[in-house]
Amino acid sequence: MFLLGLPASPPSAAAAHRSSISLTPPTGFSQTFRSSVPKVASSAHSILLKDLTAGRILYQYQPTRRVFPASLTKIMSAMVILERADLEEYVTVSRRAASAPSVRLRLQTGQVFRLGDLLKAMLITSANDACLAAVEHVGGSEEGFVRLMNERAADLGLVNTNFSNACGFDTPNHYSTALDLAILSEAAMQHPTFRAFVREEIEVISPINANRSYLLRNTNRLLGRMPGVEGVKTGFTSRAGRCLIVKVSQGGKELLLVLLHAHRRWNTATSLIHYGIDALQAGTAETLAGPLARMAGQRGSSGGRVGSP
Repeated sequence: MFLLGLPASPPSAAAAHRSSISLTPPTGFSQTFRSSVPKVASSAHSILLKDLTAGRILYQYQPTRRVFPASLTKIMSAMVILERADLEEYVTVSRRAASAPSVRLRLQTGQVFRLGDLLKAMLITSANDACLAAVEHVGGSEEGFVRLMNERAADLGLVNTNFSNACGFDTPNHYSTALDLAILSEAAMQHPTFRAFVREEIEVISPINANRSYLLRNTNRLLGRMPGVEGVKTGFTSRAGRCLIVKVSQGGKELLLVLLHAHRRWNTATSLIHYGIDALQAGTAETLAGPLARMAGQRGSSGGRVGSP
């Protein structure tokens, strides 16, 4: 994948090819822990696995590589909405919002929704029409809202992030990194409303001026299928590939995983989450990060459709 306009070094042949890495623990690990380690984790353009309890990075691969973030962008949009607006406000869907491309609910021009319901649609089913309606209302225009997004990114110290739109469409000046997105996700999960919305599997919203309902089904397939999964967001464009940020709490341990342009997204995420949980429960967190980082280094460095299928 060549990201035109993104000031990052080109990937090596090894990284460009979807090779696999073997996640093998260092010598001296117990047999119990060894048996829990996945044989192979499929590659991604960028990976970050963090122990939130201790604040340690357990595994990273090209965590500062600038890539298209797709609908993971909506995490920042949601934060700005939560910090600047009342979710009980009424929002009228504009013609521009109703005609948003790709993943959408097919909202109609002139429909009126609670802002909170549009936020649910943004986060649960990644609807672009709901996203545009919400950000136009809060920012006065999408352009005005994007300025607020970039100001908030600067406040968080996201030095390798820039937004040019609010929903995640690919443009040369719209980029982020696994490290920045991890920081952003941690901040967003501090908001109780955000936490509540991203863990909902199914919701229904309705406009207040029309007799119609819209079913929201969460695009995160790990919700309800893996114990302890609490969100956060999926994303996809033709250039960004399949992306995922997920927070997991198991046995008093908390993990955050960021996968960008991942091959076999759900299998890769499941393997890495199990691996991280097993490592923490085995008390190996301090020795795990170094060997995994070295293995990642051995692999080399390196405007499409927006949605979250």
